[in-house]
Formats: sequence, structure tokens, C-alpha cells
Amino acid sequence: MSESTVSCPILDCRGVHKRYGKTEVLRGLDLTLNGGKIVGLLGPNGAGKTTLIKIICGLLTCNGGEVLVNGKAPCAETKALVSYLPERTYLGDWMKVRDALRLFRDFYADFDYDRAMDMLARLNVDPTAAFKTLSKGTREKVQLVLVMSRRAKLYVLDEPIGGVDPAAREFILSTILTNYAEDSTLLISTHLIADIESVLDEAVFLKDGQIVLHDTVDSIRQSKGKSVDELFREVFKC
Repeated sequence: MSESTVSCPILDCRGVHKRYGKTEVLRGLDLTLNGGKIVGLLGPNGAGKTTLIKIICGLLTCNGGEVLVNGKAPCAETKALVSYLPERTYLGDWMKVRDALRLFRDFYADFDYDRAMDMLARLNVDPTAAFKTLSKGTREKVQLVLVMSRRAKLYVLDEPIGGVDPAAREFILSTILTNYAEDSTLLISTHLIADIESVLDEAVFLKDGQIVLHDTVDSIRQSKGKSVDELFREVFKC
């Protein structure tokens, strides 16, 4: 096979280090993800998950090593390929839901406005509502709609179901699964492993700034004889 026909990984992290002052959060982290996968980024608080995500999205720079998104270091070009859902709400109280959709439509060339409106309807969110009137869970639903309405190569979701009630989680996951391109990669960081395990292709365990496990979910179940959630609790003594 010629070099021209070999596709590069959508994400390639090599020896990544990140420090805050004297505290080393990521310590020589290596991680490679290919297209068409749903991957769980799993670890306890302080493991470095959000720091890694922000580096991938170009919001932080690493102190050592290299991060490549579709073969390029994070830049304006790679940001156009990555659709990021942060853990915290970032939309202003003064905005109405439809204002946020218009903002994304103007800012991102790959944003599908009609698709976003359809998702809002299925999630029972009023597009004329002001953000200041919405519950935390509904705000997170709107942010999820904005992120999943893009035609991105890499979706990075930081705790996408952490703020919604258990009854809504299955519906949220269904929304995620039915609204991303099959050749794209979806990286989901979460503590609620049991809720998302059924949709994962691969699991990545992050501990003390290093990857301690990266394997397919099927391989984990076959080789370990337990679920990803059970293995996580054993590794991290939850």
C-alpha cells in the first residue's frame, strides 16, 4: 500500500506532558485513536481527563511531547475538525436558544441548523426560551445539540450526561449515537461508565496522568471476564 493511501489516525498523542506549576498532570501520555470509533476516556477526578481534552481542542498547550489531530498539531485547521462539549455551561444568560444556533451557524461552516432544530424538538427544548430560564440539565441538552449538529471528524464530549437526570440519559445517548457521522470518532469523558458502556467500542483508563489501559470493550470482557465498569472499579478501587 502506498503512503498516499494510508490514512493517519484522527488523534495521535505522543509522550505528552503537562504541568501546572510544579504539579505534573500528564506524564508522558501516549494515545492513538482511529476513525469510526466511540471511545470512553475514563478515570477518577484529577486523572488528567479534562486537561488532555483541552490540549486536543487547542485550548491548552503541552509542556512536552506532541498532539496531532488528523496529522496536524492543534491549530485553526484542526479546530474546524473538532466539535467540543465542555463540562461547564458557557452560553450567556441573555441569549435565547435560537440565538445560540444562529451563532454556531455563522461561526462553523459544518453546522446543520435544520438538524439542530430537529434535535431540540425531540428533546422538548423551546428554541425561543432564554437561557436564564432553563435548568442546568436543559442547558446541557442545548450545548449537546450545538456540538452534535456539526459534521466534525472528532467529537470530544466532557461529561455529556453528568448534569441530566437518569431518566434522560438513555435519550441523550441515543441523540449522540444517531447524530454523528459513522466515519467520525467520538471521545467521551465520563464518570458514569455503566450508563455509556453499551455504546463504547473502546475504553481508555487514565490514572495519574498516564494511560494504564486502552483496549476494545469486547476484548476487555473476554480477557478479564468482567464489564468495563467492574474493571474500572477494581483498578481505581471505587
